[in-house]
Amino acid sequence: MKILLFGKGGQVGWELQRSLAPLGELIALDSNNEDYCGDFTNLTGIAATIRAIAPDVIVNAAAHTAVDKAESEPELARTINALASRVLAEEAKRCNAWLVHYSTDYVFDGSGNTPWLETDTTAPLSVYGATKREGELAIIDSGCQYLIFRTSWVYAARGANFANTMLRLAGDRDSLTVINDQIGAPTGADLLADVTAHTIRSVQQHPELVGLYHLVASGETTWHEYARFVLNFAREAGVAIQVADDAIAPVPTTAFPTPAQRPLNSRLNTHKLCASFNLNLPHWQTGVARMLTEILGQ
Repeated sequence: MKILLFGKGGQVGWELQRSLAPLGELIALDSNNEDYCGDFTNLTGIAATIRAIAPDVIVNAAAHTAVDKAESEPELARTINALASRVLAEEAKRCNAWLVHYSTDYVFDGSGNTPWLETDTTAPLSVYGATKREGELAIIDSGCQYLIFRTSWVYAARGANFANTMLRLAGDRDSLTVINDQIGAPTGADLLADVTAHTIRSVQQHPELVGLYHLVASGETTWHEYARFVLNFAREAGVAIQVADDAIAPVPTTAFPTPAQRPLNSRLNTHKLCASFNLNLPHWQTGVARMLTEILGQ
């Protein structure tokens, strides 16, 4: 099996290089690759790359994920998140390859308090969400064989993440304010990568599993409770945390105005994924604890 991975330098792309390597020949690209084009603003170059490599599976971990910045550069966000996705899908269809693509809970408006189903009506609140939804539809409408995974609150030990920010701030402040009215499940890039490899193997034997799935860790939390978990874990590990647990104040989203509106309800129902691929998704605390152990050098 020949696998072409786009976006190798991102958090998910980095983990995918590990999880996909045992499946076959892996060609991993980023936007600065010399041999092939991995720049999603060069749509012609992306199409030429796919035709030259002729992969069996295309995995797209590249995206414009700067949610607030997308509000001021909508055309760039659309090119990377939607138009490039259409090119990938068309080329996958042409060479009979599977396309694996990652999307987001931002395709929903964040209303209600129950986990979103794959069949629920989308209503993006931001340019980022709208361009990611356009990318989903382009893939679905292309007629290619695809797996689309909607996820949320993605983190990794490598690179910037919420946990690192909380640890840095808590090291020299007496108090913190953290949003408590957005609810979701912190999901590790390693979990996304491992599930991706598992599903790619599965669809080789069961192509009827083509489709769109929700993929997040189990359980749910708020950013406020997430921050408390991180700092308590670090405190118990011997890290100097200046902020006391009762000095982490919960505040509403409105306390931190941003250019892009965030969905309050980021819960995603994963029953379809678990039932289709016989999976048991770990609780979010399990993955976060593992990530913290790594970054704290335990």
